[in-house]
Amino acid sequence: MRLIAFDFDGTLSDSEMTVLLGGRCGVADEMESITDRAMNDELSYAQSLRRRAALLEGLDDEEAYKAFNAVQLRPSAGMVIDRLRDAGHHVAIFTGGFERGVEQALDKTNTTVDTIVANRLPTSDGELTGTVDGPLIEGTKNDTLLSLATDCDVSPDRTVAIGDGANDLPMLEVAGLAVGFTPKDAVRPACDVVVASMDQLMHVFEEHNII
Repeated sequence: MRLIAFDFDGTLSDSEMTVLLGGRCGVADEMESITDRAMNDELSYAQSLRRRAALLEGLDDEEAYKAFNAVQLRPSAGMVIDRLRDAGHHVAIFTGGFERGVEQALDKTNTTVDTIVANRLPTSDGELTGTVDGPLIEGTKNDTLLSLATDCDVSPDRTVAIGDGANDLPMLEVAGLAVGFTPKDAVRPACDVVVASMDQLMHVFEEHNII
């Protein structure tokens, strides 16, 4: 068994949750600018996430639901996850994005994973508070990967990480196999292999006898 850890926004999904949420309250462009700066390592992830969450203060929770419902997996992503789990691997999603968006995207394709580690947007009186909480604000994905590997009794050299942005760097640097999914320039040097589609990722898994 291996531990396979996926990033979500920009990797399993080509949606960006905070941009979709921002579109519901007229701040999508500002959201995208902050996201791009973070993914290129110009802002810390915690700074960028808190700035983006603050822009959502007062968004009606029904509007937030509609934004999360627009989140989709990339074509063939569900099939890749299913193949990995059928092969006996533990599949995880580590994202600075939000549980609700991940869960709704997986539900649409009847896909399940073994572990989701994600953040949350608190609500009060039916509106987003403009704050964010969860394990991947200040916490880093390398600690999450190594901790889960210990829990699963998987050695670090049998872990695989797949991501695209600066906040994925920590887990890419410690994983036994680091896969960049159309990675940002700052991320590419940490990748053992780079892919641009789920079909290419499937080939990588086949070449490494993972599936």
